[in-house]
This record gives sequence, structure tokens and C-alpha cells, in this order.
Amino acid sequence: MYVFDTMISIRQRKGVKTTEVSEDYAAQEANVKLGNKLPSGYTTRRLWKLLSFAVGGTIALCIGLLTSVYLATLHENDLWFSNIKEVEREISFRTECGLYYSYYKQMLQAPTLMQGFHGLIYDNKTESMRTINLLQRMNIYQEVFLSILYRVLPIQKYLEPVYFYIYTLFGLQAIYVTALYTTSWLLSGTWLSGLLAAFWYITNRIDTTRVEFTIPLRENWALPFFAIQIAAITYFLRPNLQPLSERLTLLAIFISTFLFSLTWQFNQFMMLMQALVLFTLDSLDMLPAVKATWLYGIQMTGLLLVCILQFFNSMILGSLLISFNLSVLIARKLQKNLKTGNFLNRLGKLLLHLFAVLCLTLFLNNIIKKILNLKSDEHIFKFLKAKFGFGATRDFDANLYLCEEAFGLLPFNTFGRLSDTLLFYAYIFVLSITVMAALAVAFHNLSDSTSQQPPGQMAKCTILLKPETAYNLIHTILFGFLALSTMSSNTPRKAVFAGSMQLLAGVKLCTGRTLTNHPHYEDNSLRERTKAVYQIYAKRSPEDVHALLRSFGTDYVILEDSICYERRHQRGCRLRDLLDIANGHMMDGPGENDPDLKLAGHPRFCEEIKRNLPPYTAYFTRVFQNKTFHVYKLSRNK
Repeated sequence: MYVFDTMISIRQRKGVKTTEVSEDYAAQEANVKLGNKLPSGYTTRRLWKLLSFAVGGTIALCIGLLTSVYLATLHENDLWFSNIKEVEREISFRTECGLYYSYYKQMLQAPTLMQGFHGLIYDNKTESMRTINLLQRMNIYQEVFLSILYRVLPIQKYLEPVYFYIYTLFGLQAIYVTALYTTSWLLSGTWLSGLLAAFWYITNRIDTTRVEFTIPLRENWALPFFAIQIAAITYFLRPNLQPLSERLTLLAIFISTFLFSLTWQFNQFMMLMQALVLFTLDSLDMLPAVKATWLYGIQMTGLLLVCILQFFNSMILGSLLISFNLSVLIARKLQKNLKTGNFLNRLGKLLLHLFAVLCLTLFLNNIIKKILNLKSDEHIFKFLKAKFGFGATRDFDANLYLCEEAFGLLPFNTFGRLSDTLLFYAYIFVLSITVMAALAVAFHNLSDSTSQQPPGQMAKCTILLKPETAYNLIHTILFGFLALSTMSSNTPRKAVFAGSMQLLAGVKLCTGRTLTNHPHYEDNSLRERTKAVYQIYAKRSPEDVHALLRSFGTDYVILEDSICYERRHQRGCRLRDLLDIANGHMMDGPGENDPDLKLAGHPRFCEEIKRNLPPYTAYFTRVFQNKTFHVYKLSRNK
């Protein structure tokens, strides 16, 4: 999104010839005459620039506030948050969201702040029979800071703790949108493009944020600071900045980098992508090396400061980011003549430099991990290795990630949604232009050695791609690949679903998908169909179940643990018992069976399919699972 509005300029420089003296003299006379009129025109342009800045800045703030209010309203309308009990509000923070909020609540309930800190540092309630330092293990300093603010500020009488918490998160979204607006403005030179970027962010909310229903997630705290950092880096990479502006921008980059790192455990992977962007541009001579060095240093300093605050968390010290940045700086010192020579010479040096940085990164990272005996992030690398086809893994933790829907490939219908708002078309158009310009600049820089030209002399025709534009271009490409490889997938609109009657009624309501059966049980043919579909909970072979489901045009089947392992009814009344009796099979568990019932020739389908054995994977492919539901796609070629 950061490269929607960019500017690519072409300029030509020609050498000065002695025969052109008279023309230069005439031009100087014209400039002198123009200079007499400069003050009036300069004042007008300056006033217009100030007016444009004021209007654009005001709109940015308004758009940010409106976004915050809009998201808060969506959250209120979805949960009726102001009209439910406190315990119901807390329950709405599902999964890890509730865990993070519990520490905010714990700090508020502590008699004193010091006792609250002590309870977090020596926590024995989160993991039984173990005392852990929560400030070291988790990124919860934001909850600590927010609880301190709530206790200090005179707002207890007017604002409940939970509202102070969620309003802070929604307020950060205002900062997020304002930062995106600013980045687009900086790249294009007009605040109108900033307005367009903010508009696309809001209209594509389903693909840009999930804050309204997962408020306490670490990403919702961190991404606003990441957006500020991107805006600050975009400004920092501008040429000819005044020394004071440059220092203030570096300070903004450092603060936003530090806060981003402090609030999200996955900060190191995001910043590694940034470091790769800087490395690419620096190697191709598309941004000043000294500025790249500053940014490398800020990344490492911010991460090390977070490491100190997290009581020297070894996972941070063993991060690839620190190893990579150190390797880049060391390799640059060893290869001082990297940017000299002809095209083939420079290309060879560049490949050697890339290989040296890669080897040095892996060497340093392995050394650090061995010294620290670090194994905390092993599952992540096993997951990445298996995900991108470098070998299967039987590691439980890695497979836990692989089986999650959110870590699958980006669904194709995402592009349809983005196209409906014209965002995808604009993105591809601008991306194509800037990629071609970047390739031309890279080829030119590799072909033209500055050491072989007199100082100050430039080529006759140079394509100029601004450093801040080049940065955002490579940035959006890398993160685009990340988005394609990791995202929430959807089934086709015409897909047919099979499952329990009660569940499928909800599927019809929420998704509009086609059903095999439903709870309106007063039709004889529907009853027969339901009995056939329910064989998924009986003791039937995968071939039989597949044939029955495909006879109704089923594309996906949803299995429920609450039915497969039902304990609510007594033996003989459970759904699986009813199916066993109807099929002439003996029921599970201790108890009597009718004498005419026989042992089934196959195990229970809903249990056996989860083992992923070949007879089952040949007919069914798991596409989604959580603690209750398991969704399988049926093969069509059987």
C-alpha cells in the first residue's frame, strides 16, 4: 500500500561546451530578471504550501479519529458490549487475548504497583507447579503501562478498566491510519493520495485488520508503531535533509522501532524483512550506505533494549535479525571495493557478498544459540522448512502451525475483494511502473562504476528512483510474498457442506453455502438423507462414507468432537450408539448389547480419519480444524 503514489523522474545532464557561452549568458540574464520577481511568487507558493499542509494534516487527523470511532462502533454492535455483564465482556477476549487482558486486570487488582510487578515477575498461577517471569516470557509491558495509567489518572469514576483498555487499542488504530496517510503523502507529494490510502485501508478492513474482534492481540498494539516507523524511514531516506530534521527523524525511527519490538514477540521476523530490504537497496547502490548503517544500528539497539527490559530474553539474542545485521556490517568492512568495476565484475562481487553475508549469518546465529543453549524458536524453523517444501516434519509443534488455517496460502478470493474496491488494479499498475524503474536503476548502477568516472560527472541519461520510493517498493514486494504464503482461506461459494443438522443451519445462515441436510425433519427423503450423512459418526469404511457423501454432491464435511465423543446422553442414546444399532453393530463401552448385534468390520469413521492414514487421505483432505470442528474436503476422482 505504501507505493500507491510514487514519482519517477527522468533527467538529462549534458556537458558544458565553449560554443554555448552566449546561450548561458542569455540564460543568466533571464534568471536575473526572474529573480526580481521571485519574492512575490515565492511568498505565494509558500503560503499555498502551508495551506495545503494544514488542510492535509487536518484531514489526516480526522480520518484517523473516524476510523477509531468506526471500529469501536463495529465492536459495540457486534457484541452489544455496553449491555453485557463484566464477566461476559472478559469472556469476549477469546484464546490468547484473554490471557493478555488477565495481566492488565491482575495489575489493577494488586494492592500496590510494586506488588503488581512482583506478581508478574514471580508468577505461579499461569503454569501450575512452576514460577515464571511473565515480563521475560511475554510481551505484556503494554498491559503494565496501561494499568499504571489507569491507576494514576483521575478517570476511575468515569471509565471502567475494560473500556480504558479497548479505547486505547482503538485509539492506536487512529495513529495507524494517520501513519499510512502520511507515508502515501510523503511518497506522492500530495495529501490526496494519503486520503486514498486511508480510504482503501478502511474499505478493505476485512483484509487489513481484525482489531474489532481480537482487541488484545499483540499485532494490534505493534502495527501502529510499525506504520509510524515506515513513515519516519520514508522521510529519513529523502535526500538533502537538514541536520536537525535528520536527527529528529532518527529519534522517531528509534522510538517507534523500540515500541514495535516491545509490544510483539514476532518483531524480529518483521524487522528481518526490513533488513533484507535495506541490504538489497544498499547492495544495488539505491540508497546512501550511511543511512542504511544507521537503520541497521537502530534495529539492533531497539531489540537489545527490549532484551534488557525482558530480563535478557535469550530468544532475542539468538534472533536471525541480530546475526544478519552484524554479518552485513562485517562483510561490508571486508569488501570495501564492492561497488567498483564493470558490470560482470560488480555482479560477481555482489554474489560473493551475498554468499558471505548468508554464511556469516548462519555461523553467528548457530554460535550464539549454542552458547545460550537456545531452543525456543526451533519449531518456527521446522515449520518454515516443511511449509516451503524442504522436507516433511513429525515435530508436534511445527505440525500444530501447519494444520492451522491461518498459516495456509492466501485464498484466491482475496484478490476479488481487493479488486472490488479498485485497490488491486491501482496497486498492480503502480507496482509495475516502479519495478521497471527499479530494474533499470539497478542495471545502470551495476554497469556504471563511480571509480571509473571523474568526480561529479554523471551519465548523459539517468533514471532517478528516489530512495524512499525504492525502499517502499522492495518493502511491499517482500511483505506481499509473506501475505501470499500465510493467511485466513475460504471455500467456494457453490461448495456443498455435510454435517449435523444443527450445525448446518448455522452454516447456511452465516455463509450461504449449499447444504446436504437441515433440521426441518418432517420430510421422509430428508430423514433418509440425514441418516446417510450421519454415517460419518458410524463404524464405516472411508470408501462407503465417501460414496454416500458424494451421492449428495458433498464437497466438504464437518465433523464435531462433541458428537463423535459425546458424553451428555447415556449409553444407548448417544448419536453414535443409535447409528451402531441401526447398522447392526455393537455399541462402544461397557454394557450389554442385543444378541443380534455384531462387531463392526471397521473403526469409527470420525475417530479414525484424524489419524491421516492412507485409506482415509485418499478420499478426504483436512482443510481446517480447531478444538471442536474438523473440516475435510472430499476428493472427486474416486
